[in-house]
Amino acid sequence: MASPPEYDLQLTSVDDVIADSKASTSNQQTRKRPVVVVDDQHPFDLDAYMGAYTGRTAISRLLYISEASRMLAPQALLQAIKLLKSTQDTTTYLSAVQTYNSLPSVSKPISVDTRWVDQTQANVANESERLEVELKSYLSNMIKESTRMGHRDLANHFAALGDYQSAILHYNKSREYSTTSRHILEQCLSVLELVIEHQNYAHIATYVFKAEGALDIPSPTAKKASLTQTLPPQTAAQAAQASSDHAKVQAKLDFASALAHMTAGRYDKAAYQFSKLGKGLSDWFGTVISPADVAIYATMCALAGLSRSAIKASLLENDTFGFYLQQESYVRELLDAYMASKFKLVLELLEKHSTRHLLDIHLGALWPDMQKRITNRSLVMYFQPFSSVRLDKMATAFGFELVELERLVVALIQDGSIKARVDSHNKILKARDLDQRALTYNQAFKAGAEMEASTRKLLLRMKLMQADLIVKGKKGANKGQGQEEISHEHMQMSMMRDEGFVMMD
Repeated sequence: MASPPEYDLQLTSVDDVIADSKASTSNQQTRKRPVVVVDDQHPFDLDAYMGAYTGRTAISRLLYISEASRMLAPQALLQAIKLLKSTQDTTTYLSAVQTYNSLPSVSKPISVDTRWVDQTQANVANESERLEVELKSYLSNMIKESTRMGHRDLANHFAALGDYQSAILHYNKSREYSTTSRHILEQCLSVLELVIEHQNYAHIATYVFKAEGALDIPSPTAKKASLTQTLPPQTAAQAAQASSDHAKVQAKLDFASALAHMTAGRYDKAAYQFSKLGKGLSDWFGTVISPADVAIYATMCALAGLSRSAIKASLLENDTFGFYLQQESYVRELLDAYMASKFKLVLELLEKHSTRHLLDIHLGALWPDMQKRITNRSLVMYFQPFSSVRLDKMATAFGFELVELERLVVALIQDGSIKARVDSHNKILKARDLDQRALTYNQAFKAGAEMEASTRKLLLRMKLMQADLIVKGKKGANKGQGQEEISHEHMQMSMMRDEGFVMMD
């Protein structure tokens, strides 16, 4: 299995988040999306797909589909307009109606429901004024908990209106008045839902880091459970509930981390994080993600970034992840074909379901690169056991034309993925002859040098400890870090010289 994920963490301010969200929105509006084909060879059922989502997530996905596919745009926009009328987001509603009426395939434009728009805008203005007045009174009375709740209510209000920047601002303001770790967790999870919905993936790691810090603080019930072995039934039930809540929060943070890794192109780390997910993510099913999405994301990341042994251990033999593999039938078929080296079937399944992947709000922009990686890894794996392969047989095994296969193989040779050369006249791919004797000697020399360097460091550490050249940290400072060693350069040189050691570059 792949190693645990590492965060490229950079704590950012609220202004940075808002600025990045504006830039992200601008890029989404100006970016040209590839034309997605929907036909018998690339089927896609919009109604069945949207049945797994509700609320703002459903609206965001419908609007994304309307931009990605001209064929599905009218149907997607009509569904989005219907859902928007059940919200208070009049701005997005007016934009969706205008976009629908401007489609070339629309023969009967729809009219704006001005009565609903005026009434909703009036209600929104009254609600905004009420919440702002309440917040001002809390601030003047210096009631910390009430002020936190006032900012939270305003953030929820703006999030429902689709005002992403104002919602982020008030969510982060509420953190300044938080008094417990539970409050911080609530704020971080709310922000994570927003940044995922608006595809602002760069800031996911920041809020995951903050949430994990708050999650590590034990609750009063957990402290009691650790101090006493037997608990009253009521306290034991509370401890069990706290453990369940902890697992749910951790699952949400794992999913957010996996999504950040996937969108950054770190497919191996994303696959590792996705494979850890259990049913604790159920609170986000429909509102943020669907179980089928988790299965697809994990499978595609694993195929693009993990070895077959890692795929088997992390997905196929993982009982925790088995629930998700049951949500999409073709995902299991795809994994079985890949493990059995049926690469033609693998590529056929990827092409058949490419429309589903391209129309996914999180996977769509990544899919061309991901599909290319899976194809290249399949070609490399096919050639590994052989010293030479006829290109025509290899083309048949993958379902490629001979010219196309030769182009792909040459590209893999040029980037070093395949150590071979192509006989263009006879159409044969031959592995390069490697001097195994020299390779073994080089590996042995390298291992010896690493062992020698490690031994010298251990000897130096022992001499420093024998000379009592250590300083204990102050009480309460650097707790849990043990002792800090001082090893000045002149001390090292003198001690090594006394013992007969020679410092190496």
